[in-house]
Amino acid sequence: MNVISLEHGLIGCFGIVGGSIAAATGAALASQLRKDGTVAVAFFGDGATNQAYFHECLNFAGVRALPIVYVCENNLYGEWTSMFHVTAGHDIAARAAAYGMPALEIDGNDVLAVREAAGEALERARSGQGPTLLECKTYRHKGHSRVDAGKYRPKEEVDEWLTRDPLPRVAERLDAAAVERIQSRVEAELELSLSVARAAGTPDPDPSASAYKE
Repeated sequence: MNVISLEHGLIGCFGIVGGSIAAATGAALASQLRKDGTVAVAFFGDGATNQAYFHECLNFAGVRALPIVYVCENNLYGEWTSMFHVTAGHDIAARAAAYGMPALEIDGNDVLAVREAAGEALERARSGQGPTLLECKTYRHKGHSRVDAGKYRPKEEVDEWLTRDPLPRVAERLDAAAVERIQSRVEAELELSLSVARAAGTPDPDPSASAYKE
């Protein structure tokens, strides 16, 4: 949450459910007005599709043919509530038709399928054909937060989705040498990041200097 890097095109994350949808729609409008060829992408969960932001923004984007891709990461639960208890029709991708935009329902645990669908949606946006909704079916392996044991989810459901973990699945489609190269590169990047952080010189806080002493 709350990661912002304008240099890299990250305009922020939002604690308000669905807030990122509106922010990304605004960014797409700005891109269209500037005619700079950039495409906005909004990431949100299945719960956000029941908020007013979702419907208002998709309607506006459809009317204006905005260069934006809406990505619903449907993990089947809004915090502790199953989407099947709160989402009428149970089909998020189908909602795009009401706003005259194409939608794709894809396996969100298949990185190559996501890449292909995203590429097509980005090309549509860049060519002036307007927005696309991608519904990526996925799952939370753990609870919503550290204090969430996830006991509201059936064990067999969790176990079945664990067999579809996207990392082992993509590794099976690569040769062993490629997997080893990727792992080595990631480990090197992590070590470098740690070294930079440790060399920053910022001392650990002194607990005895706390302003909240009793």
